Amino acid sequence: MLSEYISRAGRVMNSTVHVDWSLYGGAESTSPPCSSSTIQPSLSRPSLRSQVTAFSSKSSSSSSTRNSRSSSPGDSSTSFTSEDNDSGVDLGQSKESKAAAEQDDLNDVPLSQVLKSGDPASILGGDNGGRNASAVDGKAWLPAIAPVDEQPVNDFLWMHTEEPHRSRRMAILKAHPEVKRLMGYEPLTKYVSFGVLALQLSTAIYLSKCTSLHPLSWRFLLIAYAVGGTANQNTFLAIHEITHNLAFRGLRANRLWAIFVNAAIGVPYAMAFKPYHLEHHKYLGEEGTDTDLPTKFESVVLRNVLGKAFFATFQIFFYALRPGFVRAQRPTVWHALNIAFILAFDTLLVRCFGWVALIYLLQSSFFAGSLHPCAAHFIAEHYMFGGIQQETWSYYGPLNILAYNVGYHNEHHDFPSVPWTRLPQLRRLAPEFYDCLPRHTSWPMVTVRFILGSDSGLWARVKRPNRDAVRAETQREHKKGV
Repeated sequence: MLSEYISRAGRVMNSTVHVDWSLYGGAESTSPPCSSSTIQPSLSRPSLRSQVTAFSSKSSSSSSTRNSRSSSPGDSSTSFTSEDNDSGVDLGQSKESKAAAEQDDLNDVPLSQVLKSGDPASILGGDNGGRNASAVDGKAWLPAIAPVDEQPVNDFLWMHTEEPHRSRRMAILKAHPEVKRLMGYEPLTKYVSFGVLALQLSTAIYLSKCTSLHPLSWRFLLIAYAVGGTANQNTFLAIHEITHNLAFRGLRANRLWAIFVNAAIGVPYAMAFKPYHLEHHKYLGEEGTDTDLPTKFESVVLRNVLGKAFFATFQIFFYALRPGFVRAQRPTVWHALNIAFILAFDTLLVRCFGWVALIYLLQSSFFAGSLHPCAAHFIAEHYMFGGIQQETWSYYGPLNILAYNVGYHNEHHDFPSVPWTRLPQLRRLAPEFYDCLPRHTSWPMVTVRFILGSDSGLWARVKRPNRDAVRAETQREHKKGV
């Protein structure tokens, strides 16, 4: 009986990932091909090491067996993101210098440029299985799939290839130039985020002044979990949208609004999140730069079920504290303004309505980053499952309604300048690029599978060498060659 329940639970967990196995040679779209070896998509893709060789005229073969299992198409030096411009759309030549000044702070240099790899269009079209760029579709970005038992849990999946989003963005824009019309800010964001802030403050004041519930009573905690956790996760993601300058046309207006809605969280968050998140997009998976990545210490210490459960329960603290150990950012005037506003707001809230109101907001923020159905997106977005070596995953289920469509995560990383309301339309415009990719079917079950399953963990992330280290290495090799 117990074995039957375990088997059934395993089938349920495995069903939370949708893979079209026919694209990998399977007989049916729901069953994998009968092979124990690594399954590779049919279209070959260039490795970053070959680009290093093109620059240094020396062969580099330091990648491990795991490094050679997957690759992605080449990088595009053309950026259609809106992280640091005023309008949230492609500004063109008229505001190029202003956008460039914003980019300087984050040193936004594609890795292919660091390695002097040449024209990215040639990577897609020149020597890509005999296909040109116009013929490339989403199958070019299908991830490799390897048996889980071949993936050691004491290391990450190290790749020497470009992250897939820049090159896929270029291919989509070539195939569907109308996608550009989706870019721009979404006025609805400010109204939704204000409504959620009003809900949180009303609930906090009600619990403090109109009830006698103790903050540790089960009723209070239930409200903080069900209402507050959902609302503050929504606020986290509102700030995520605003970070990409998608609530207002102006950069300053977006920053001020992010600080304002930050009041629901109870601690300064918005301005600290912004630079780290922009680096997460620009340097996805890069060791020492992308602070979304777990550290080696985390992956080793928290490798078993209890460790993964601890991480999933307290992941909000990992995301808050990890940047200080990995890559501390230089504080700015905006950081100071964010801190001053939240401290003043919290002080006013406590003086007018008591400590219970502030405790409710803090509990809500904790639950929003803990074992909450909506918080599962933290794990669902970039952790690998079932040996599928895909570093960004999408989820198209109903919880997106509460989460600014952040489940459309491949779409978001491909086009950060497309706001949440238009991400479903982006998928409909380019179905050949997205519908073929493996995806999650349930956020809550992602957390369950992450904790209980043996096919995922903190080690199940794609990592790349730090671009500064790669630059220094290639320069040394080039000097030796000279």
